[in-house]
Amino acid sequence: MLVHCRQYKHEEVQFDDNRTTGESQTEDTVNPDSEDYFGADIDDFEVETWDTIEFRGDPIQRRSVTIDGVTAVSVPDDPTERDDGDLPGGTVQLRLDSGIETLEQAAIVEVQDENP
Repeated sequence: MLVHCRQYKHEEVQFDDNRTTGESQTEDTVNPDSEDYFGADIDDFEVETWDTIEFRGDPIQRRSVTIDGVTAVSVPDDPTERDDGDLPGGTVQLRLDSGIETLEQAAIVEVQDENP
């Protein structure tokens, strides 16, 4: 199966001399244009990218995760110790031929069985 999830985490604050604690980062500061920052388009690199979004009035980070070769998907009924109630999603467990992958603070977007 092919599983597509969104994973969330708290914004990683980057302090500089012009910011004070608690001051929100702007979109331009957190996600500068890739050509300005790297000198090349970000799509030319194979990197893990997180986008800054707003959740309950606070900036958080979100990324898309797609995993192929999944044989089973499990989501606990109750939150685990590591689940953060201040973020969307929860623990998603994926069983693969190579073992078990656990995604924390994830929400399932779509699951496709390529060979139904």
